[in-house]
Amino acid sequence: ALLTVAFLAAGLAKFAGVAMMVATFDAIGWGQWFRYVTATIEIGGAILLWVPGLTALASGALLATMAGAVIAHLTVIGPSAVPAAVLGVLAAVTLVANRAQLAAMRA
Repeated sequence: ALLTVAFLAAGLAKFAGVAMMVATFDAIGWGQWFRYVTATIEIGGAILLWVPGLTALASGALLATMAGAVIAHLTVIGPSAVPAAVLGVLAAVTLVANRAQLAAMRA
């Protein structure tokens, strides 16, 4: 539930064009289109966390997104990558807890 709330809030803020989000993606330098892609992954992932059989896929996508966020914070944005790292760890725990779904997807 915590991941859902956090990623929905972050994704909706990105879609809404909150000034801090716009400035963050300006600093990254990839353009505002990347803000929309990230928002889509965050909102989609938050929703898919609750779809039976897709929790592992959703948490994997959210983990990858947070890994990118940590890298961006450490190399470009600053000042702290801790919030992204914490969400990444929670997504990783969710992924590990639902890893059997990945095997079922391969079968």
